Amino acid sequence: MPALTLDTQLTYLKGAGPAVAQRLAGLGLRRVGDLLFHLPLRYEDRRAFRAIGGLRAGEDALVRGRIVAAEVKLARRRMLLVVLEDETGSMTLRFFHFNDSQRRGLAVGRWMQAYGSARVGLSGVEMVHPQYRVTDDAEALAPEATLTPVYPTATGVTQVRLRGMIDQALAVAAEDPALGSELPDLGAPTTMDALCLIHRPSADADARLLLEGRHPAQQRLVREELLAHQLGMRLLRSRLKSRPARVLNAAADAAAELQAALPFRCTGAQRRVLDEVAADLVRTQPMLRLVQGDVGSGKTVIAASALLAAQRSGLQAALVAPTELLAEQHFRTLSVWLGSLEVETAYLSGRLKKSERAAIAGRVAGDEPLVVIGTHAVFQAQIEFSRLAMVVVDEQHRFGVQQRLALRDKGGRYAPHQLVMSATPIPRTLAQTVYADLDVSVIDELPPGRTPVTTVVLSNERRADVLRRIGEACAAGRQVYWVCTLIEESEELDAEAAEATATRLRAELPGLRVGLVHGRMKATDKDLQMRAFKDGDTQLLVATTVIEVGVDVPNASIMIIENAERLGLSQLHQLRGRVGRGAQASQCVLLYQAPLGDAARARLETMRSTNDGFAIAQRDLELRGPGELLGRRQTGEIGMKLADPLRDAAAVPQLQRLADRWLETRPDLARTLIARWIGDPERYAQV
Repeated sequence: MPALTLDTQLTYLKGAGPAVAQRLAGLGLRRVGDLLFHLPLRYEDRRAFRAIGGLRAGEDALVRGRIVAAEVKLARRRMLLVVLEDETGSMTLRFFHFNDSQRRGLAVGRWMQAYGSARVGLSGVEMVHPQYRVTDDAEALAPEATLTPVYPTATGVTQVRLRGMIDQALAVAAEDPALGSELPDLGAPTTMDALCLIHRPSADADARLLLEGRHPAQQRLVREELLAHQLGMRLLRSRLKSRPARVLNAAADAAAELQAALPFRCTGAQRRVLDEVAADLVRTQPMLRLVQGDVGSGKTVIAASALLAAQRSGLQAALVAPTELLAEQHFRTLSVWLGSLEVETAYLSGRLKKSERAAIAGRVAGDEPLVVIGTHAVFQAQIEFSRLAMVVVDEQHRFGVQQRLALRDKGGRYAPHQLVMSATPIPRTLAQTVYADLDVSVIDELPPGRTPVTTVVLSNERRADVLRRIGEACAAGRQVYWVCTLIEESEELDAEAAEATATRLRAELPGLRVGLVHGRMKATDKDLQMRAFKDGDTQLLVATTVIEVGVDVPNASIMIIENAERLGLSQLHQLRGRVGRGAQASQCVLLYQAPLGDAARARLETMRSTNDGFAIAQRDLELRGPGELLGRRQTGEIGMKLADPLRDAAAVPQLQRLADRWLETRPDLARTLIARWIGDPERYAQV
């Protein structure tokens, strides 16, 4: 076996082997050094035994007692019930997954210590599947001396095994001088000292600060991690701008021409962003701009102006959307707007016949100043633009670092200008960390005439009242969405399936024409259903969350979201944005299944109290964190392990300045830091 270094493959660690190493690779852990920065999710406090009689529901606790009963129950589900007793009381431990060896080990009369979350069950206080130890000698059971770290792990890799591997990694790292030296401008402790304390807290470490994530060792690594991200994003921006862009001299005239042709007047916020984009497009460096705005704020106007600027400059442009539904919506809208200016638009998606794709590929390979709209099929290898100068990407949170780099190469010798749009407002505290490679424009004003949507939160027990309201609204000529969170029945999640709901609503509202759309339908069937609703042939549309983006039906003024407690705030807000697009007063009804947890209650109350997408996004960030708000793939690309963009926002401006200084004066150290926290710096740029 080779001598262990930080670059050694995990398979050579004691307790690992090829199978464990393969499982951990799914977490991005491949080398010994990767384990150092695989930081605890949280800590468990097992430093003292708690009296069983004093436990309260929801508490995590370590208890010790004698087993006074143990039996297998064969009710609806086979389970092992163990009764543990100390001098203050007794509690039940439930095990749904167990084997005969476990059952024999948990014998009456033996001593046991267990750690888990207390809850109130049918027989009083209980724990379900606690971690435990059993022995015949009570004195052999003892609390831990320090806090116990809990790590993200993979199936088949226990916390105990992972801790053992991290101990080995720490021993190897102790010989690395780079980790033991101070980094300039980041303060004490050293990286190595901070890692040791975080992975293996000493007995005298301040447990309260560690549990709250405010310990100086944690804060030291937070600064290092945030600096690494700023360095990476700055190098990405430099790399994206390293190739010249074509100057679009027609940008300002195109913006004015479009505004004059539109059937409405742009808001002040739209005009401000149009000016920002036009100023970017006359530069020789490619534009890298994120446009974000609330639902219905008019981001598509900005996209249309940028596409028109390229076409009027005799060059090519493309708009890319993540789904067929959204791409088709953009194509219909832009075909009308740009068509009125005698600009031809072409649609490209994976659904097209081979001959149709080939025809469009032939056109973009020539010099025709074409505007292409479609899905990511626009950027397949066989689609080679000859003069691509402008790319608009919708739904930025589904479009990451590697895709932005790939776009740069689509313009050949010249890099296309990039305009990326976010339909999910992103709090500034998050945007300045995640999208540090992009300039940000905000449309913070809604078009006049849009009626605020009234949001009501109701228990599912009020369903009959909701049905009566739907009948009245449809009789008055209005249309209604009914959104379900699942396609198929699921006992475990207890959510209504879209198909079952449509059948039920047809029976309950026999006078209405009820349509159905969900993600598993054939694209042609889905399109027929959507068009029927848009044309008014269908009064009530039952749908899954596929209608979150891309559907614009001004006559639809009521939305019912069933099992609303299961959705995140940003998704609820996006769905609600499908109504309120006409002049009629609109309502959104959030139906929930009782009982509500604290987090779900907070989400629904936020929806009831505000229509401000930025306020909702900020609250979503507070409740769920950046990983859920942006999506796991995107946060995987930015690699947040310890830093919190909301909690640590105050540190970012200083670290942005420090990143600029390091790139100029300490490029080798910058490269080391990027590799340490994010990965191969080559994915960003040469340093």
